[in-house]
Amino acid sequence: MKETKRPPFPPFTFETAIQKVRLIEDAWNSREPKKMVLAYTADSRWRNRAEFMNGRQQLVAFLKRK
Repeated sequence: MKETKRPPFPPFTFETAIQKVRLIEDAWNSREPKKMVLAYTADSRWRNRAEFMNGRQQLVAFLKRK
């Protein structure tokens, strides 16, 4: 997946932090794994109980199963 940079960028003000959180919420509410993972860095690491995922491709595969 292509790394895209979307504003707002750090350092965050109170207003831009709220904007960033709302963008992430919108991505999650879309229920589209490829869109959801773009809210996270390409090298993100997640844990779900005993399962560990590294990088966006593994995150997409995990979210599709869920």
